[in-house]
Amino acid sequence: GFANEANNSYLYQHNINGYVPDNQFRKRDPKFSEQKQKYGKRHQDKAKGQKSIFLSSAFAFDPIAMTCICPAGKSLPCRGTRPEPDGQQRALFGGRLLQCRHCDLKDKCMLTPESANHRNGNGRQVSFLLKANAPPNYTDWMKQRVDSDAGKQIYSHRMSVVEPVFGNIGTNKRLNRFSLRGKTKVQGQWQLYCMVHNLEKVSR
Repeated sequence: GFANEANNSYLYQHNINGYVPDNQFRKRDPKFSEQKQKYGKRHQDKAKGQKSIFLSSAFAFDPIAMTCICPAGKSLPCRGTRPEPDGQQRALFGGRLLQCRHCDLKDKCMLTPESANHRNGNGRQVSFLLKANAPPNYTDWMKQRVDSDAGKQIYSHRMSVVEPVFGNIGTNKRLNRFSLRGKTKVQGQWQLYCMVHNLEKVSR
């Protein structure tokens, strides 16, 4: 419920380093397709023998400013956009030849890293799908952050940082509902439980 255009716009405008996943982010994560295979779900396996390189999710794409940062921290120039058969627009980015040629991550980033070694070669190419007939919005920007490798790593700490707080207060302290009425009284009761929770953490 927190993943909406207004909240994402606020984070962007105030330069707040927040990660708010939408309700479809698990479907875009390859890790969950592997879990389906483990538990007997049918799905298409990736082609065997294909070289594994950095996916587009490893690149920090900003659909508002139309910028792209590669895993090595270099800015990739925008090569414009092209229309897809269904009418959607795709933003194209390409790495500078000299940057890719001397990059330490070249072998992990390019299918054919040797193509960056000669004058007529190319750097890493990457593209991102935009919404049809609409400018990029802050929701697209947040999806790119959540789907990035850094976003997945940060979000993975949620289960160890956030959830134990609600588990302790809701289950151990049995605050499954407030016993008072009114915003001021409820706020006081909630802060009291939070204080007890924090004191337990300090004492241990």
